[in-house]
Amino acid sequence: MTSPHEFLHPSHWKAARGYSNGVVARGRLVVTGGLIGWNADQVFETDDFAAQAAQALRSIVEVLACAGAGPEHLVRLTWYVTDKREYLASRADLGRAYRDIIGRHYPAMALVQVVALVEDRAKVEIEATAVVPEEEA
Repeated sequence: MTSPHEFLHPSHWKAARGYSNGVVARGRLVVTGGLIGWNADQVFETDDFAAQAAQALRSIVEVLACAGAGPEHLVRLTWYVTDKREYLASRADLGRAYRDIIGRHYPAMALVQVVALVEDRAKVEIEATAVVPEEEA
């Protein structure tokens, strides 16, 4: 599916891989809280970084669906990780999981390493912002 948003990338910049530098969107704003890698019962099924990230992404898709939005409406993801080395070591698995869950839609993204997350077993927390175009809202 073609994105309903305009991705911003200065023509003289090196290509961004796996994210966008900016996004222009108009419509109904959908914002999630920080979602972590536990299931609907708030139980962690794994301590694997990529698997927790995949679960957080699936949770984002489920929350977006409550507002009639989908992954194609994402304009921003902010990732909070407890260990950037673990994130970097998991990039191949993360990429596969991301494409399986979100597709090849790459909104503006930021990744921040934090000392800890509120849930001790959580290795990643992701906040999402989506915009559903007016004609779809």
